[in-house]
Amino acid sequence: MNSELLQQVRILDPVSQTDRPADVLIASGWIKAVETKISDFPVDTLVRDCQGLILGPGLVDLYSHSGEPGHEHREILSSLLTAAATGGFTRLSILPDTLPPLDNLSGLALLNQKQQALTTGENWEKEQFSADFLPLSPPLLNYWGALTQGIEGQKMTELSELAAAGVIGFTDGAPLSNLALVRRLLEYLQPLGKPVALMPYDSQLAGEGVIREGIQSIRLGLSGSPAIAESAALAALLEVVATVGTPVHLMRISTGRSVQLIAEAKARGLPITASTTWMHLLLNTEDLASYHPNLHLKPPLGNPVDQKALLQGIREGILDAIAIDHTPYAYEEKTVSFAQAPPGVIGLELALPLLWHYLVEKGDWSALELWQSLSTKSAICLGQTPAAIAPNQPAELVLFDPQKTWRVDQQTLKSHSANTPWLQQQLTGRVVKTWC
Repeated sequence: MNSELLQQVRILDPVSQTDRPADVLIASGWIKAVETKISDFPVDTLVRDCQGLILGPGLVDLYSHSGEPGHEHREILSSLLTAAATGGFTRLSILPDTLPPLDNLSGLALLNQKQQALTTGENWEKEQFSADFLPLSPPLLNYWGALTQGIEGQKMTELSELAAAGVIGFTDGAPLSNLALVRRLLEYLQPLGKPVALMPYDSQLAGEGVIREGIQSIRLGLSGSPAIAESAALAALLEVVATVGTPVHLMRISTGRSVQLIAEAKARGLPITASTTWMHLLLNTEDLASYHPNLHLKPPLGNPVDQKALLQGIREGILDAIAIDHTPYAYEEKTVSFAQAPPGVIGLELALPLLWHYLVEKGDWSALELWQSLSTKSAICLGQTPAAIAPNQPAELVLFDPQKTWRVDQQTLKSHSANTPWLQQQLTGRVVKTWC
C-alpha cells in the first residue's frame, strides 16, 4: 500500500507558520495534498483518523554521540538509529569522538557502509520493535568530521578530504584552547563552505568544577565551575570570528552572559549561529539537590537566571536551535558519585515529550516555537534545507501523540543505555510514526 490519508491531523509547519487541522495525503514518499478535507484519493489508500495527533516536519539533531566504534557497550549504530526514530528524528548528526575518531577517510567509509547495511530493506524492518508504533523510517545519518588530531589536538585533520567525502561539517565536540590553531582552522575552512561548530569553554577556568558556581554549589558542597569559564572563552572566539569571517556555530551555550554576548555579536553582523541543549532549558542548579549522577553535564546546568536567559534567548532568536547532545553511558559508568560520574545523558527519545510538556503544555511557548527550534532552525544551522509540509514536497514527517503515556525503563527505551534522571518515571507524549 503506497498511499496514506491522515484525516484531521494538527499540522505544525514552521516553514509556512501553519498550525491548523487538515487532511494530508502521502504517497510513495511524497506529500500529495494538504487540504481542509480530502475526498478524492486512491482506492487502496490507508485512511487514519488522526484527531488529537500532531504532524510536524521531522526533528533534526545537531550533535550527539555514538558508542560505535570503540564503546559498543554504551551504544551501537542500530540502537542509536532506532532511538532517534523513536524520538521523531529524521536527521541525526554524529560527533567525531568515536574510537578511532572520525578524523580520516577510512573511519568515515566504515561507518557509511555499516549505516547502509542497517537501513536498507529487511535489515531495518528487523529493528521495528513494538505494536505501539506504526512503521518508523530510518533517519538520515550525518557525520561531523574532526577538526584536529594527534596529542592534545594540536594538528589539523585533512579538512578538504573529509569535506569531499561528505561530512556534514567540522567540530571536535570539545573545547579548543589554542586560539592560534582556531584562527588557522577557520582560515582553512572558509573556502570549503561547511558548518563549523565550536564549544566555548575554558577548562583552566573551570578547574575541577562539576556544578555552576553559586549559592547551590556552596550548599551542596560541590566544586563550582564559574560562568566565565564559558563567557570568557566565547568572547575570545567571537573576536577570532570577527577577524577571519568564517561562519561558526556555537554549541552548548549555558550561561546568561553568553546569551548577551551572542546577541551583541549578531547585532554587529557576525556570521554565527548558536544552540543550547534541551537539558539546560528544562533544569537548573536547584534540581541538583538529589546529587543524581545523570544530572552531571558539561557544561554544567546553569543557575535559575541562566535557565531563564536561555529560554528567552531561544524565543527571541538569539539562540537558534535546541540540541540533544545524546550521550550514552553504561550503568556501571554512571553508578558512582555525582562528581565522579562522566558528564552527559541520553535524550533522543525523551526530548520532544518533555519539552512539549514543560514548555508548551505547562509553559508559555507556542507549539510552533518549540517545533522550529527542534527541526527547521536546526536544519538551517547545518546548512540544510528544512523539511516543509506542502504538496509536492518529500514526506519527511513525524506523527506525535501528545496524550500517549509511557514508562521510561529498559524495555521501552531503544537506546542501549539508560542514563537519564527520568528512568522509571511515566511521561506523556510519544512519537507514533515517522516518514523519511
